[in-house]
Amino acid sequence: MSILQLNDINTYYGGIHALKGISISVEKGEIVTLIGSNGAGKSTTLKTISGQVLPKTGSVIYEGKDISKQPAHITAQTGIAHVPEGRRIFPRLSVKENLEMGAFIVKDKKVIKERMEQVFDYFPRLRERLTQKGGTMSGGEQQMLAMGRALMSKPRLLLLDEPSMGLAPVIVEQIFDIISDLNKEGMTILLVEQNAFQALQIANRGYVLQTGEIVMAGQGNELITNESVREAYLA
Repeated sequence: MSILQLNDINTYYGGIHALKGISISVEKGEIVTLIGSNGAGKSTTLKTISGQVLPKTGSVIYEGKDISKQPAHITAQTGIAHVPEGRRIFPRLSVKENLEMGAFIVKDKKVIKERMEQVFDYFPRLRERLTQKGGTMSGGEQQMLAMGRALMSKPRLLLLDEPSMGLAPVIVEQIFDIISDLNKEGMTILLVEQNAFQALQIANRGYVLQTGEIVMAGQGNELITNESVREAYLA
């Protein structure tokens, strides 16, 4: 059963045609990855889903409902959480305050506390940094905070944009282990990632984007052995 379906999406930035009729599906409980070079349209796809950018034509169907014209703040309340490229944490707020922002629609303080404890189970370092300002943390810690903030909304669909960008290899391994753990616990994940090899290793399926179009799709293990994919993205 598809939790997410994009049908013939065309998205523009002014006169720039960023997404050219793309159609993708994400089944409940899957990890699906989008790979491609810079400017291929990967981040724009996630922004179109989360409502930060509205498509000119086509439909975004989430849990059977067309959300393609829905503003981002409404989409955030329907079970979709977006961890943007570059983390985008609130640098002057503490770790605790950043996490609380992720649960902005929750009024019950007990529920917020319970969700924060669940985040600490995934990211113990955040508990140690609870009162530290987000902007003073390392890149890896900020990525953990950005993901933790998203998890505070208890999403059914998690959109991850370049979670490994700029991180040391040991931190990248930790982040991908956590993505796998989240998925094993039932979370559906749409992953945009420059590190195509690691993304395809954990993905059920993948799509290859090139200048706003899908040029290839398949199972993760199929794409990782595909000669043209290997030459373009895994070399």
